[in-house]
This record gives sequence, C-alpha cells and structure tokens, in this order.
Amino acid sequence: MEHLYELAIIGAGPAGIATAIESYAVGMRDIILLEKDENHNATIRKFYKDNKRVDKDWKGQKVELDGTIYFMDGTKESTLDFFDQLLDHESLELRTHTEVQKIVKISEGFEVFIAGGSIRAKYVVVTIGRMGKPNKPDYKIPPSIKNQIHFTLDGCGTNEKIMVVGGGDSAIEYAVELCDKNEVSICYRRGTFRRANPTNQADIDKAVSNGCVRALLNTEITELDSESGKVKVHFGDDSSELFDRIVYAIGGTTPSGFLSGSGIREEDGKPVHDENYQTNVEGLFVAGDITQESGGSIALGLNHGFAIAHYIKSL
Repeated sequence: MEHLYELAIIGAGPAGIATAIESYAVGMRDIILLEKDENHNATIRKFYKDNKRVDKDWKGQKVELDGTIYFMDGTKESTLDFFDQLLDHESLELRTHTEVQKIVKISEGFEVFIAGGSIRAKYVVVTIGRMGKPNKPDYKIPPSIKNQIHFTLDGCGTNEKIMVVGGGDSAIEYAVELCDKNEVSICYRRGTFRRANPTNQADIDKAVSNGCVRALLNTEITELDSESGKVKVHFGDDSSELFDRIVYAIGGTTPSGFLSGSGIREEDGKPVHDENYQTNVEGLFVAGDITQESGGSIALGLNHGFAIAHYIKSL
C-alpha cells in the first residue's frame, strides 16, 4: 500500500518550517515539506539583498511568539542559518524542486499531486506565498485583443475556437475541460507533455486520440495580432491561424488558481479558514502570507504553525 504521511506541508518558508517543527514537538513524526524551489525560504534568498535586515514583525505589527521557536530580528544570512539549523536538528523530510499542482481529498486524508506522481497524507497545510502571478509570454500582446487573452478559464465561453498555450498540468486540464463545448488546440514548444502527472497525461492522450483536442507540439509562437476581431497567431514555421481566444498556462499560476483547484473557498482574495486555520475542506489548513491581504510577518507565520500543530494533535 502507498505510504501515508501524517502531515504534508506545501511551502518551506517560515510558516511551513514552523508547522513542521511545532508538529514534531507535539509528537508527529512522519512529516514531509514540499518546496518548489531549490531550497527553503526561497523568497528571502531571491528578493533580499545580502545583509538586508529581516525583522520578526511586519511593518510595525507587534506579534508575540506563541511556540517553541525563538526567532529574533537579524540579517538575510542569519535568518537562513537559523532555519537551516531548525531543519537539520529535526528528522524532517524536505523535498525540494517539487511543485504541487493540486490537492484532492481521499478517504485516508489527501492525495497531493506533484509533477510525475503524487504523495498521500492524513493532513495537509498550505503555506505558499502570495507572490505568484501567471507567467506572460515574451512577445507583446496587442491591446486590441487583450480581452481575448486569458490566464485562467474565467471568461471562456462555448462554441469558440480556443488555443491553450503550455504543456504542464494546468494547460492540459484547461484543454480537456474546454474541449467538450469548444474547438480546442493545445500548443506546446516541446514534443511531449512530460511535465504532466499520470492522470493528466492519460486525459490528454485520450482527448487527442479521439479528436477532442488538437495537439500542436514542437510549436513556437512568435507573434500575436488582430484580424477581423479574432486573434491571429503567428508560428515559428511562418504559418498563422485565427482563434477566438487564447488561454496561457505557462507557469507561475496564481495562488487563487491553486486554491480553487484544491477545493479551498476564497473570499476577498483570501482563503476562508476558521480560528484553527482549517479551510472549508476538513483536514486541509492554510498558514502564513497566503492568509493575509498583503504579506505577513515571520512571527505571524510561526504562530500559525504552532496553532495548527496543536489543533491537529488534539483531534
């Protein structure tokens, strides 16, 4: 039988690491941290200059620490060292270069889908940040067609000729969902959908083989322009084609797309949760920046981890 973790945590920033450490402190042992970047605290690594101050509190919010982690103001380097030591000290599994695509409720808990497979866990905590935005193409999108260009399925209708651009799980899911009521092509610059999870791989293979979706593989788009109220797509082989609508799914999906795909309800741009940070899906929690309108303090993330660990232990 496939291994079932006691706890899976998505995102290895302060809130994710705190959830892992505090859960370990209350007796949980089978804990996995999933991080899409190459190491923990990617935001601090990438966006903070060397020796930049890292404060416990955010923009003057004073937050008293509730848990076992004693964090003090410091620099970028001292903060990363601090979290390194926390992770080294505890027997926690940190799996990097692992982007989570969606979370599905199953009888034992949850199935967490990642590129090339999935893991199972009794409880899941989502601690991803708020910085993600959909990636846009390198070429310009003319203002005259911007209402026909999308980065989610919002605004897509029926009986339209639509091209989905991308080769990952979101692109495949969009194409398969749209093809029931539209004429759909999926354009990908590589020759295979190798980034897709097995379920989506099977779905797109079936959709292409039965003619529901047309696959344009090894195909580069060089330019877009407008013609007769439609989007004219120019390809690398000097050919072109008209479409009613283009949907881009080329990475960097917003937290909103991820949350809704995992069944988590949002209001006012934030995931809905109770006082224990549990979402509308029982056993699925949120912590850290994603719970705030415009970012939150490290202290807040640490406290969320403490609260969630103690609540799960009480169940």
